[in-house]
Amino acid sequence: MLNVGDILETINMIEHEHLDIRTVTMGISLLDCIDSDIDAACRKVYDKITRYAKDLVPVCEGIEKELGIPIINKRISVTPIAMLASACQTSNIVKFAHTLEKAAREVGVNFIGGYSALVQKGFASGDYALIESIPQALAETEHVCSSVNIGSTKAGLNMDAVAKMGKVIKQAAQLTADNNCIGAAKLVVFCNAPEDNPFMAGAFHGVGEPDCVINVGVSGPGVVRAALAKSEGLDISGVADLVKRTAFKITRMGQLVAQLASKRLYVPFGIVDLSLAPTPAIGDSVAHILEEMGLESCGACGTTACLALLNDAVKKGGVMASSHVGGLSGAFIPVSEDAGMIDAAKSGCLTIEKLEAMTAVCSVGLDMIVIPGDTPDAVISGIIADEAAIGMVNFKTTAVRLIPAIGKTVGDELNFGGLLGAGPVMRVNTASPEKFISRGGRLPAPMQSLKN
Repeated sequence: MLNVGDILETINMIEHEHLDIRTVTMGISLLDCIDSDIDAACRKVYDKITRYAKDLVPVCEGIEKELGIPIINKRISVTPIAMLASACQTSNIVKFAHTLEKAAREVGVNFIGGYSALVQKGFASGDYALIESIPQALAETEHVCSSVNIGSTKAGLNMDAVAKMGKVIKQAAQLTADNNCIGAAKLVVFCNAPEDNPFMAGAFHGVGEPDCVINVGVSGPGVVRAALAKSEGLDISGVADLVKRTAFKITRMGQLVAQLASKRLYVPFGIVDLSLAPTPAIGDSVAHILEEMGLESCGACGTTACLALLNDAVKKGGVMASSHVGGLSGAFIPVSEDAGMIDAAKSGCLTIEKLEAMTAVCSVGLDMIVIPGDTPDAVISGIIADEAAIGMVNFKTTAVRLIPAIGKTVGDELNFGGLLGAGPVMRVNTASPEKFISRGGRLPAPMQSLKN
């Protein structure tokens, strides 16, 4: 039962501490749209998305007004398009991207994810053609997001896909060089990709999901930071407990929004993703939470330990607040989208090597990191392989979203605007892994995979 204190506290969180619902994402299965004729398949895709999602934005806007809480993004995720492409007798897969873009514009969502392929164990029919088309698809659309899962704990790493994605990321940046290389910012390479992730650019609707479902992603790093700022003198156990209690409050709001959206759209409620998703706004930073714990700057010695505490406490507090938790659920560390991360990277305190260490204990991985535009493809593939290995060995989702800044070098800045923010071009170790990457084949799954 809510009391006046709870209501006033929530109002303060919204008005002064950047509490929001980061996304309400409708997942839609397109398996019944498969057709050997790509034009027929595209018609079915457009019709189904616009039929199911026609009320998504109006319903979310109604909930915003009713509850007084911002819902920043309304999004759609769909079945990995490579699965539909496999049935089509054509290599012109980009037609699917144009169809997704048209549907997204029609229903008014911010992004649509699922221009994706799952190739952790090898390439099925349709996978390679889709991956080849990603740079063009992202250059020719505004709302479409893409992801490729190149590894898992059970399958190991598809090193042929790792090598390919280094080239694809570079090409996506090159084709959108006149638009701040935005193509690469809409592309994620995963290991252990979840099927119910509501966050872009990596969202897709897994084959084990219902025909249609509502997933919600919460936010609120500013709320956690503000709580810590008011609580001097706590030991580490006290800090963890405070974060847990704060995460519970944030997630309860997400659960409420998810239930209302599910009911009003006549669509099953899927999950609440507990992730603390930062923004470039001052006071809405995961890095500032870590600094509030006692670090001089994010990236200092002790950063990984602080992030491990934060991630664990968010999960423990959030899981009590929602009937179904899923997606990524933890703390995001996207450099360009976090004001504190941006400052730490600019000062040199936060490096890519430190970020890689942090990804062993956080929610996702190397996210929204701007690198020099002349970084070799093999180096990008090496970064992907390292990050995927962390996920594979540790039974966790890891991801890479790198943006090669074409024509820019270390010390320059790339500005995307909006939630994607602006990022300094970070130094990359360019010692070549090309001979290793070019070997291809599969990096075997670890012993941890043998659980049966």
